[in-house]
Amino acid sequence: MAADRKAASPALCGCVQGVANQTLSGRDQSRAVAFFTEPQLAQDTRQSENPSSEAFWKRYKGFTEMASQVCVPVA
Repeated sequence: MAADRKAASPALCGCVQGVANQTLSGRDQSRAVAFFTEPQLAQDTRQSENPSSEAFWKRYKGFTEMASQVCVPVA
């Protein structure tokens, strides 16, 4: 909602949060939040060869794929 995007709604935000709660730990969620204020961090994480960053990125990608399928904005 704070991003002020046209498709944002309480229902959509709640859906995305619900998917995040099902697929990501609280620590993962905190790490992912940083991507919104620092997009380069997402790119660096995605390209990292660090095993823990690679594992996180797989979980994050799973979250984004599930949220994209489950949480469809109402136009």
